[in-house]
Amino acid sequence: MAATVLNGAVTAVAYAAPAKMSKPGYTPATRTLRPGMNGRDVRRLQERLAQLAYYPGARDGRYGADTEEAVWAFEEVQNMPASGTVTVKVERALVNPRYPTPLVPRGGALRVEVSLGRHVLYVYRSNKIVLISHISSGGGYYYCDSGCSYAMTPTGNFRTMWRVKGWHIAPLGELYNPVFFYGGYAIHGDTYVPVQPVSHGCVRIPMDVANIFPGMVPSNGIPVYVRATG
Repeated sequence: MAATVLNGAVTAVAYAAPAKMSKPGYTPATRTLRPGMNGRDVRRLQERLAQLAYYPGARDGRYGADTEEAVWAFEEVQNMPASGTVTVKVERALVNPRYPTPLVPRGGALRVEVSLGRHVLYVYRSNKIVLISHISSGGGYYYCDSGCSYAMTPTGNFRTMWRVKGWHIAPLGELYNPVFFYGGYAIHGDTYVPVQPVSHGCVRIPMDVANIFPGMVPSNGIPVYVRATG
């Protein structure tokens, strides 16, 4: 499969950042919401998640995989286990959510922050969060390919490098819309982004998020901060 490298800028996605996480107007559901459900209360959930800078996919009232992954990210930021089940406790947090603490407060107005411990990625524009996504990072297992190593995601201060539009065939697998930030390590979409870390070291993001992420970091040289905790 031929890979097309993006040399030009990618059109940024308009995604408003919340001034406060505790915006009024959300009415909690009167039932426990789970994947596979449909209804107006699911649509309200989707609208609330989008209002708080998560990405639940289409706001169509259907609790599919995109919405579940957005709920995971919300739960992770709120210090809850990522279950995907919207219980009374999760609903209360949606009414009065915890705002993420910046990992690098002076890291740049436009930047990406990745918390390996919390399993989330943040995109900042004008120093405001415009996207929060669940991630799956290095699984820590020992593997052998051309050599042997542990599957670890590097931590430190990096910058966006080259990128590929669509699927890119790498030595250890296929990467969707990858944005490389350190050698062969990239933030990229994958069809398998579970709750637990499973990658060889890249930062996996859900496929729907991978469709908009490159447009949010439209040029090379944008700071990427990867931290073990936070």
